[in-house]
Amino acid sequence: MTRGHVICITGPTAVGKSEVADGIAARLGTSVVSVDSMQVYRGMDIGTAKMPERDRTVPLLMTDVCDVTEDYSVSRFQSEARRCADSLLARGEIPVLCGGTGLYLDAVIEDMSFTSGRLGSETRRKYERIAETEGPGVLHSLLAKRDPSSAVLIHPNNVRRVIRALEMLDEGRSYSEQHVSGDSRRPYYEASIWCLTMSRDRLCERIDARVDAMIDAGLIDEVRQLCAVGLLGSTTAGNAIGYKELIPYLAGDVGLAEAVTSIKTNSRRYAKRQMTWVRRNPDVKEIDMDTFDTASAIERVLEFESDRVGEKGASHV
Repeated sequence: MTRGHVICITGPTAVGKSEVADGIAARLGTSVVSVDSMQVYRGMDIGTAKMPERDRTVPLLMTDVCDVTEDYSVSRFQSEARRCADSLLARGEIPVLCGGTGLYLDAVIEDMSFTSGRLGSETRRKYERIAETEGPGVLHSLLAKRDPSSAVLIHPNNVRRVIRALEMLDEGRSYSEQHVSGDSRRPYYEASIWCLTMSRDRLCERIDARVDAMIDAGLIDEVRQLCAVGLLGSTTAGNAIGYKELIPYLAGDVGLAEAVTSIKTNSRRYAKRQMTWVRRNPDVKEIDMDTFDTASAIERVLEFESDRVGEKGASHV
């Protein structure tokens, strides 16, 4: 039995998720729960496209919950984000989850357990970072190279189990030798997943324009300030797109134009991986943002969800 209904707004970077999620939550009288692996860090505002407080019409939860020196884990995020969602559900509100980190979204809405292995260990974070930044396919390929028999048993999209199999290898054991049934995906919440999409050419234009706007808004100073408080020594926050490319620039190793180009390139590659992750789920409903604007996308979701929102939601629609 699931623990309540949640609405999820996901999609590639720069597609307009935050505005749509904020609008939906405002109409439903609820809050947005950020599902972004880098917006959890305090001070990482411009480079993560964290919606400014002045632009929010509802509370934005699961942002600014840790310092850049902390090695924040998906298991910790799962626990804290579910606590936020459960609190909203207990008040009769429908949580609106918003973000493009597929692993973090799955960890919240699917019945994924992180009890095996040591929570928050650097080994686990290493594999989680590969999944977050390079995609589940790369992580599964690593397992296939090291333990082909185990890789055959685990679907590439079952990131949690792939990570556990790699951890077992590091411990001198093989998942295939201890394989048990029950590898299917099970829901933790009843989730409606909406993916915002647009043509690749337009999305790339939006990504490039947003990176330029971030630079104009003070991203370089933001990175400089974070380096002063420990970003350079961080194994997680320091790998965020928009930050890792500017660190060499601040050190004098590359020029600004080269650093900015790298941010744009890496952002476009990340957007492609985000779409690959989302589209593996046959239950995802897509909204083409070449056809819809923010207002009409909000209406599309609310129209579909109207039978589920109940009296509280209906009074706001």
